[in-house]
Amino acid sequence: MTTRSILGLTPPDLPIAEIAPLAALDLIGVAVFAATGALAAARDRHDLVTMTFFAAVTGVGGGTLRDLLIGAPVFWVVDWRYIAMCIAASVAVWLLGARPWRFRLLLWLDAFGLAAYGVIGAAKAEAWGATPLICIVMGALTACFGGVVRDLLAGQPSVLLRREIVVSAAIAAATTYVALKALDVGNWPAAAIATTIGFALRAGALRWGWSLPAFPPAPLRP
Repeated sequence: MTTRSILGLTPPDLPIAEIAPLAALDLIGVAVFAATGALAAARDRHDLVTMTFFAAVTGVGGGTLRDLLIGAPVFWVVDWRYIAMCIAASVAVWLLGARPWRFRLLLWLDAFGLAAYGVIGAAKAEAWGATPLICIVMGALTACFGGVVRDLLAGQPSVLLRREIVVSAAIAAATTYVALKALDVGNWPAAAIATTIGFALRAGALRWGWSLPAFPPAPLRP
């Protein structure tokens, strides 16, 4: 496997040992997000083909937008494994059947996907020479865009319209990764710590309803 085939990173002389853990996290993130897309389609009892479409759009949507914005080859076009992972995720959801806990599973898979993709988006933008702030923005876009498209297709409220911590978890994961890399922490430790922090924030929102303060209402006129 060439270096360029792993995350589409550049320059081509980057050591594979340094970026292979991120490549593994990337594939896992695609699989997790694809599963949430398939579960969203399953909620409305769609057929397997439609579930696979939902899985693919959700799994690769954020990464596609990121690659187009940073001028990188679109990752799933140059590496067939990502689409294969989306297909496998939709088949797995189909075989899982109508379990009573499957939609709760969707929320927790989405939580992990947000954190993992926040890190991956930041890592790839960094590898393509983006500044730290743009790396964080790319991490947030990578993590959230696929879920936004999924929710629109499923007719559900977008993740961007929820007051609980969602996008903030992806931003936290991306920011933590960028900060740790600035401190010369290795790719794998930085990715593991950043993903854990992002997931913990989203898990707290799911478990205890954490949210950021809302914009205050206008004062009542006398």
